[in-house]
Amino acid sequence: MFWIVTLALVAVVVVLLRQVLLPFVAGMALAYLLDPLANRLERIGMNRAAATLLILGLFILAVITLLVIAIPILGAEIAALIENLPAYIKRAHALVVDPSHPWLSKIIGAGLIEAQHSSGELATMGASWLTGLLRSLWSDGRALISIFSLLLVTPIVTAYLVYDWNRIIAVVDNSVPSTQRNTVRALAREIDDKIAGYLRGQTMICLVLAAYYAITLRSLGLNHALLIGLVAGLIGFVPYLGALTGLLLSVGVALAQFGPIWGPVLIVVSIFLVGQSVADYVLAPYLVGSKVHLNPVWLIFALFAFGYLFGFVGLLIAVPLAASIGVLVRFALRQLEEFHANGNSTPVN
Repeated sequence: MFWIVTLALVAVVVVLLRQVLLPFVAGMALAYLLDPLANRLERIGMNRAAATLLILGLFILAVITLLVIAIPILGAEIAALIENLPAYIKRAHALVVDPSHPWLSKIIGAGLIEAQHSSGELATMGASWLTGLLRSLWSDGRALISIFSLLLVTPIVTAYLVYDWNRIIAVVDNSVPSTQRNTVRALAREIDDKIAGYLRGQTMICLVLAAYYAITLRSLGLNHALLIGLVAGLIGFVPYLGALTGLLLSVGVALAQFGPIWGPVLIVVSIFLVGQSVADYVLAPYLVGSKVHLNPVWLIFALFAFGYLFGFVGLLIAVPLAASIGVLVRFALRQLEEFHANGNSTPVN
């Protein structure tokens, strides 16, 4: 009852304060990922505070370097996409109204014809939308607070949590009754193994898929291959959503670029089928492993449910909570089986 009430109170606090929790949740996530490295440095003789500052400094430097390298490249890709978008719409419109390809007209419909007539207004609409977005960011104090807190508060929270992580774990461990401490420790280790294994493995899979999609689509000569590959790979954290998104984008660009030619379209489809198959049957068993594999249906439901309830904060905590709930449910089922196997005697705590 104590833990049920505690979880209910935590859920209420998260709902009420979800607008300001992002930097703290992000800091906790980073501290969880960086703590093992701090422990290794501490074992080889480095002071905990020095190890924390070194790790956090290197991490921030790596992020800044990545942004400096990636932003110009992605900016050029996005600018090229915006510049070519009216031409793509015009070409797609010509294909739709072409009587020699009636199937395209049936699939795409009349919506694209209307889009072609308004293609000249896309730049104006985009500029207006961007201006309105920037104005709302400056006028909405909460949005500004969220942005600055994410940039300034998150590193501070991460540093303090990495420095005090072992002490926090010890306090939580000592708060558990001694009669149930071994059971709680075993459950915590199982949850930790699943979360850490899934995050490490799935991150590697996303990076490998992003590089694979970008390289193969670029070798095909597809425009915006780098942008599509990165989007498909990074969204691949949600099972099958990344491959489906990349496939739809690639097929659309291929039809607009090459016309209704089956060759490039079939190659694009095969690229994504091969990528998803390799991810499911080669990379996932090796990088994630069957012991930490989360059911894709349960994971998708958790991402949608927690994202709907808590916004972006919910997306950050969806995977850890899904893994934790799965471990606890399996433990409860094992306890129930022992309860019935022992002749309805009291289950083991």
